[in-house]
Amino acid sequence: MAAKPTLHSSSPATSSFLSCKSDLVHPRKTQLGLAPRILSKPIRWESCSGIRDQSQEKVRQRGRLFTVRCTAEGIERGMLMGGGRGGIEEAATAETLDIPERFKVVALMACVMCLCNADRVVMSVTVVPLASKFGWSTSFLGIVQSSFLWGYIFSSVIGGALVDRYGGKNVMAWGVALWSLATLLTPWAANHSTVALLAVRAFFGLAEGVALPSMSTLSSRWFPSHERASAVGISMAGFHLGNVIGLLLTPIMLSTTGISGPFILFSSLGLLWLTRWANGVTSDPRDSPFVSKSELRLIRAGKTDSPADDGQFPPLRLLLSKAPSWAIIFANITNNWGYFVLLSWMPVYFNSVFKVNLKQAAWFSAVPWGTMAISGYVAGALSDSLIKAGYSLTLVRKIMQSIGFIGPGVALLCLNYAKTPVTAAAIMTIALSLSSFSQAGFLLNMQDIAPRYAGFLHGIANSAGTLAAIISTIGTGFFVQWLGSFQAFLTVTAGLYFVTAIFWNLYATGERVF
Repeated sequence: MAAKPTLHSSSPATSSFLSCKSDLVHPRKTQLGLAPRILSKPIRWESCSGIRDQSQEKVRQRGRLFTVRCTAEGIERGMLMGGGRGGIEEAATAETLDIPERFKVVALMACVMCLCNADRVVMSVTVVPLASKFGWSTSFLGIVQSSFLWGYIFSSVIGGALVDRYGGKNVMAWGVALWSLATLLTPWAANHSTVALLAVRAFFGLAEGVALPSMSTLSSRWFPSHERASAVGISMAGFHLGNVIGLLLTPIMLSTTGISGPFILFSSLGLLWLTRWANGVTSDPRDSPFVSKSELRLIRAGKTDSPADDGQFPPLRLLLSKAPSWAIIFANITNNWGYFVLLSWMPVYFNSVFKVNLKQAAWFSAVPWGTMAISGYVAGALSDSLIKAGYSLTLVRKIMQSIGFIGPGVALLCLNYAKTPVTAAAIMTIALSLSSFSQAGFLLNMQDIAPRYAGFLHGIANSAGTLAAIISTIGTGFFVQWLGSFQAFLTVTAGLYFVTAIFWNLYATGERVF
């Protein structure tokens, strides 16, 4: 009688796998009447993808090495020796739990967009104790708050062009490093001189202007067309949550660590994020050592365009010669106009119209930001589902943008009939929540019509929108002073929403133009 084979393993998993009492290994014949066989040739655990090495299980049987091949895609799996089903299922389950690399990229983008907005909010809150400390007037407070936009309005165009030429990863990394440095230097600048403070805040805006073009371009590179809206929705959810985090943490830090505390905290978080970003992300998934072949095929197969970078800066005259470009620019202007009017004047609106004190008004004003984060993701998921269902990109972009403009326009008109602050807060929450549908409209449309120049086009549109934000924020005060009514200015803003929605539906397209 032949001696029973003895199996030895160099790994615990294999030892556990081979020690199981299987009816297919030990009996002389299987249930089908076949004698069991052990392969004499060596078998190895290894990856067929050539991209990522899988763990190797080594099994020794009578001095011979056994390894089993397993693919990164999970298509081919086999164990040509008896009793291996449990081990195969365990390996398959472990590989199924691998998080796709593009999800890690969008998680990092959501984190940095959260920091981007939180760093802005820190100054908005800290300016109150700074004003008390240095005796700043109300008019100078407005200058300090607007100094951020002095740099931001220019860097959007420059940053967009740099993103197209050097890639979103590198431009975003430099942007985060520089704005984190500016955040750290802000308390020192305030103590040094007003000129130093204004210069640091303008530099801060200059560095942050590259964030949105970088995020938009990276989303288009890393995600197929039918997932892009969800990716942008997740990133922008982080952006809106930055408001909430900044508003909640800054007062706590001010009371415990002083004025410098919040600036040190958020600048440190930015530098910490940078260490993960620099080593784990590439501008294009084809250059990433962490992307599997199956994921790369999914990303590339879902695209309708294949942009090629030639290292040249985009032609401005060409971009401005087409109506779809102007549809995007006007949409950004209108979006920023309405967004910053509500952002800047909501507390004053509640205080002057409903005689609510400023502390209560701040709570009423803070409600929409959390809902915007949720509704922005819902808009992205809805957009992707419509594309998967077979609807054209043009139709989907028009639907999303129409909701993003007509919805807020109607909501602002309804404010004329609000009789209580609770009702007004609910209406404003609806207005801002519906406006987040624009993220799946004009914000994505830049990649649709100009994949090679999307960063530059985003910069142009964002600069125009920033100018509109400055005009609307300042103009609201004069308008209300002349007419003595917030409702009248909100009605004008609603009319702007409706006109731009009509222009968008006439000239926007989801087809490639450039």
